[in-house]
Amino acid sequence: MKFTKYHALGNDYLMVDPKDVEQQPSESEVITLCHRHYGIGSDGVLFGPLPGRNGDFSLKIFNPDGSEAEKSGNGLRIFSRYLWDRKLVSNEPFLIETPGGVVRASVSSSGKSVTVEMGQVSFNHDAPNCLMATAENIQASDKAFIGYRADVGNPHCVILVDELSPDVARKYGPLIECQPRFNNRTNVQFVKVLGQEQIQIEIWERGAGYTLASGSSSVAAAAVVYCLGLCRENISVQMPGGIIEIALDKQFNAVMTGAVGKIAEGNLCDEALS
Repeated sequence: MKFTKYHALGNDYLMVDPKDVEQQPSESEVITLCHRHYGIGSDGVLFGPLPGRNGDFSLKIFNPDGSEAEKSGNGLRIFSRYLWDRKLVSNEPFLIETPGGVVRASVSSSGKSVTVEMGQVSFNHDAPNCLMATAENIQASDKAFIGYRADVGNPHCVILVDELSPDVARKYGPLIECQPRFNNRTNVQFVKVLGQEQIQIEIWERGAGYTLASGSSSVAAAAVVYCLGLCRENISVQMPGGIIEIALDKQFNAVMTGAVGKIAEGNLCDEALS
């Protein structure tokens, strides 16, 4: 199986092109591909480009546990870079269709920077156009948090904290991800406000675990702090892997800009998938 590996601020994905395989990778094949010891190792698999009904291209996104994700900001940036590398797009904007909605993307800086219009953030997992963030009391083991839901085409729970560390995300993220209140699990962001134009986040990603960076998590966290009046509309989101820039309008339409790097091209042996 041919693959191309990219990372977006340390959040790494494998690109699998439909023209290089007989069929879409199965759940077990995705799990093997993403495994850090038995496969190539990644935070997910991107399967595309596929024909788009409402966009120029369509994309499927798979988590390391084999489940399909509705949307991924970093995945969209990586997919955009792949299209640019294959000369399927130029520096002009183009549309990508995902189960979480259609986005507009553009590539710049010789492929090393990608901007994606992520659409409108809703502060309700089950209803679009909810433009008011509502606090929820969330108990996780020995800790009580205040959380805010945000939907960017995929679900998020944004939690404001005074002290931030990877240990907080690793300990409490999996407990919050799977709480029954979330119909299809949730991504979890722990957020510290550093100033009116800067926040810092640690991320527990649904289906993937602790991750160094996340585009949709950056959008969700930025939208919540903007809605609460803690930050202005242009926000730098600092993560362990680097910084993503988020721009929001008054209707919480979000534009994300961040880096993408190419790592490798290769071919996974059939034996690894047997």
